[in-house]
Amino acid sequence: MLRVAVPGTPEPPARGHLAMGEEPGPPDAITVDSRTLWRGGRPWFPVTGEFHYARYPAAEWREELLKVRAGGVTAVATYVFWNLHEERRGRFDWSGDRDLRRFVATCADAGLDAVVRIGPWAHGESRNGGFPDWLLAEDCVPRTDDPGYLDLVGAFFGQIGLQLRGLTRRDGGPVVAVQVENELHDQPGHLLTLKRMAKEAGIDAPLWTATGWGHARLPPAEVIPLFGGYAEAAWDTAHDGWPAQSRAHYFFGPGRDDDSIGADLRTTGGGGADEGHLAGYPFATCELGGGMYTSYHRRPIVAAADVAALSLVKLGSGSVWQGYYLYHGASQKIGELSTLQESHATGYPNDCPVINYDFQAPLGEFGQFRESYVRLRLQHLWLASDGADLAPMTLTMPPDAPADTADRRALRWSVRSDGRSGFLFVNNHQPVETLPAHEGVQFTVALGDRELVVPREPVTVPSGAYFVWPLVRPVGASTLLTASAQPVCALEGPAVVLAQVAGIPVELAFDAATVAAIDGPAMGGPPAAESGGEPVTVTTGGGATVVRGLRPGPGCLLRVTAADGSVAHVLVLDEESALTATRGRVRGADRLILSARPAVIDGDRLVLYGGAQAGGGRHAGDRLRVFPPLTAAGGAAHATSDRAAGGAAHPGTGHSTDGVFGTGHATDGVFGTGHSTDGVFGIVHLPDLDAEPTVAVVEQVAGAGPPRRTVVDANSGRASAPTDADFAGAAVYRVPVPAGLLDGGDEVLLRLDWSGDVGRAFIGGRLVADQFWHGPPWEIGLRRFRRDLLEHGAVELRLLPFPEDAPVYVSPQTRARKGTLELRSATFVPVPRTTLTV
Repeated sequence: MLRVAVPGTPEPPARGHLAMGEEPGPPDAITVDSRTLWRGGRPWFPVTGEFHYARYPAAEWREELLKVRAGGVTAVATYVFWNLHEERRGRFDWSGDRDLRRFVATCADAGLDAVVRIGPWAHGESRNGGFPDWLLAEDCVPRTDDPGYLDLVGAFFGQIGLQLRGLTRRDGGPVVAVQVENELHDQPGHLLTLKRMAKEAGIDAPLWTATGWGHARLPPAEVIPLFGGYAEAAWDTAHDGWPAQSRAHYFFGPGRDDDSIGADLRTTGGGGADEGHLAGYPFATCELGGGMYTSYHRRPIVAAADVAALSLVKLGSGSVWQGYYLYHGASQKIGELSTLQESHATGYPNDCPVINYDFQAPLGEFGQFRESYVRLRLQHLWLASDGADLAPMTLTMPPDAPADTADRRALRWSVRSDGRSGFLFVNNHQPVETLPAHEGVQFTVALGDRELVVPREPVTVPSGAYFVWPLVRPVGASTLLTASAQPVCALEGPAVVLAQVAGIPVELAFDAATVAAIDGPAMGGPPAAESGGEPVTVTTGGGATVVRGLRPGPGCLLRVTAADGSVAHVLVLDEESALTATRGRVRGADRLILSARPAVIDGDRLVLYGGAQAGGGRHAGDRLRVFPPLTAAGGAAHATSDRAAGGAAHPGTGHSTDGVFGTGHATDGVFGTGHSTDGVFGIVHLPDLDAEPTVAVVEQVAGAGPPRRTVVDANSGRASAPTDADFAGAAVYRVPVPAGLLDGGDEVLLRLDWSGDVGRAFIGGRLVADQFWHGPPWEIGLRRFRRDLLEHGAVELRLLPFPEDAPVYVSPQTRARKGTLELRSATFVPVPRTTLTV
């Protein structure tokens, strides 16, 4: 039995000591204390995803921002790279993809807040950290209060201020936070100067932040220190192992700092390892790794579970602001004067791809949906419902917590609580080093005057499992004491949605004094296999009414009648169904939508994405589940496809097939009004919305020469990437693009299954994409290159063989293919969009 005693109500946080926040009068005022962010008088739990506007086509911003919002992200963070806006001194460019003003306004239009990271030094694997080349030639000391440098910064900040005029919070805009500098750990006075200068330039926000990792010394009370954590580190050396600091992010605990982030660029120490001063600030993050980029010398693969487990551990350790870097991949620009990636040639320790900045992010370089997107979305759905309650809750660690990060035997868990209710967090996953399953697990949590045991029968926590369980949470007027199921969301009704995780049997224990009856469709049907085939039971004793034997899934609905006669519902999904869930207001109601295809709500439209990607593979007999359903009174829904002019999907009407959900079938182009036995749910059956992938014709133009000689950078001691001249020895292939392939306006991915060292893709002689091979297929979105392809008709690939002696790290699962040069297949994969309009 694993035990922990939660202390009573936490001591109140310190207030009024931070030099930021809005006056409390406005209804949406943002303030901050030492523990929690507040908005409109309620605790506020923002979720931030990094997306670099200037590295993505402006024509696609809105579509991508709606995907971001559908993933449960509430705010977009973005760097303002100086070298993208003033590559030549005195010539500012805020047009096209560089239009910061348009991007921030589009965030607002998409229902997202904005966090602007104004630099002036940014990093983001940009050339000179984002500094223009000309600045480094000036007679000044950058990143200090050198007057010459500040004069140049003043002009840049003045331009940003003009771009943001009318978009700050005081003017009703979406900018909720501004970050000054990045990874500057030893210049607190300079950070304060930058904050003052930004305000003078008209840049303003209720929250001011700076990166706190590396034991940074920051100006006290002037900025919120933000932290991060990555599953891997492309800036580490090419050693054949897992970066040591990454291991710490899979253990619960109060520690916030990760001094490995940016360590490749630091030459001096920061303010020491003690974190006592952080008690005056909320635990906030801005760089939880949504993946990882590939440097030439280190090319890791980051799995979706690595990302999601790390995120959950931060929640279980006290985070009140989840910030991901990157959340949406991007492409580096090529400037007028040079390429703009970090490189050995510019004195930096890592050689990065010229263009590729996919980052293995939840949304890829070309908007691809990844498995990490759906796994994080499940956490964000929960935060949207319970984040305001979670934010003020403090951390309690069990007495038997692992003593150090070398421990792979003890089960990792924690509790966050306000002394009355809370959440229990468990993590049994970490990359590289598999953790063992734990049998006979039960948790005892002393909380207030209760001793909670969950579950009441011991269970096995499998290897790789990570989850959160509720403790003393409301279900309408009833109280759910414990549940061995993860909270998904709470909907109007009221209805609470839970999900089974890791195959652990679901047990719900209610406070018996708050429950009059429990019934509903979940009480019938076949028993759950996990319960040993026993039927669903409801037993009362010891002050608890306990439900066991449930069969989780879309049909597992309980009706809970409270002691006062009011009714609430509990829906217990299986894990697979829960990973298809999204939520939003459709036709005036808060609805849960289960769709095997990525689903994005845009006003009264629902956009479904096809294609062979995470959450978007081929699904014969697709069904769209809506809770509560679109009834006759609530309106029907018309379906159209963006694949071709006039194309349409034709779902129609029907009735219940499984006792809970109503069904619809294709009839006349209008979603009918499926109904169910209890009037709660509806289903629409979708026709086949996918276009078939097609095998591309590949014409070999030239064979590869011998592998190039490995070059090691003298300053960093790390292998250097091939130069342009090295590609004279590349194998060359031509991939014709069929006429009409891009006529429908949807994305089409050119997916390349290859192995080698470095690949580059050209259209009409212009470099458009590249990849440091590291195992996964190389995907190139063709939609943005439509005009060039109409003119030139083909993509040219140049692939280099892997030097046998290259000191380059690749993940263990791909090493068998390291050293070979082979293009096994090239496929065109359409990503069709189908729009359902209420």
